Amino acid sequence: MRETKKLQEMDLYKPIQTFFVKEGYEVYGEVKDCDMVAVKDERLVVIELKLTLSVDLLIQAAKRQRITDQVYIAIPKPKHRLNSRRWADKCRLIRRLELGLILVSSPSTRAKAEIVFHPSTFDRRKSMTQSKLKRESVWKEINGRSADYNVGGSNRTKIMTAYKENCIQIACCLHHFGPLSPKKLIQLGTGDKTSSILTKNYYGWFDRIKRGTYVITDKGREEIKEYPDLLNFHLSSFNIQE
Repeated sequence: MRETKKLQEMDLYKPIQTFFVKEGYEVYGEVKDCDMVAVKDERLVVIELKLTLSVDLLIQAAKRQRITDQVYIAIPKPKHRLNSRRWADKCRLIRRLELGLILVSSPSTRAKAEIVFHPSTFDRRKSMTQSKLKRESVWKEINGRSADYNVGGSNRTKIMTAYKENCIQIACCLHHFGPLSPKKLIQLGTGDKTSSILTKNYYGWFDRIKRGTYVITDKGREEIKEYPDLLNFHLSSFNIQE
């Protein structure tokens, strides 16, 4: 049985060299710690080779930016889908570091190098402008929370969101005061989303006993006991208006 040759970084060299030579560059390997250097007139390009996209590769490439602003990282073309969110996030990080990306397909005698994107200046202000809605959603979430009930970095634990806290607040009101209308709940400070939360009843905590009147269910009564600090907070902050 024929053994498959283990891929090495040097297998990426030839197809990338061929690509840049066709573009009119002179290419040199292993120049002062740089894996590859391509030169055309006064233009200096550095390419760092690795078999996987790693933090070490990004650090290595960032160091080369002391020499030139034209730095590429080159890796074998991934076998997974390149339209996945995970891959898009990786590309976004590379762009943010102002690096270029080269993929080498099937490193072999027929291997081909493809430039995914060139090094370019990252416009942070433009990026923030494009992410305005995400920024606003973060502020909205923060403003909807009464305190910090989560531990950053937690995994496989229930996260307290502004929406869930709002549900607990409504459940707390119904548990303490009995049957109430959405209007009365809003007067108690449960917010503009009260009617929507009661109608959707995402957690199964509410029951409409008649038109415009809601009560807390047995399920809701039991499950809100898991949040004693939050219950005490809302019980002490009701804004009762007769």
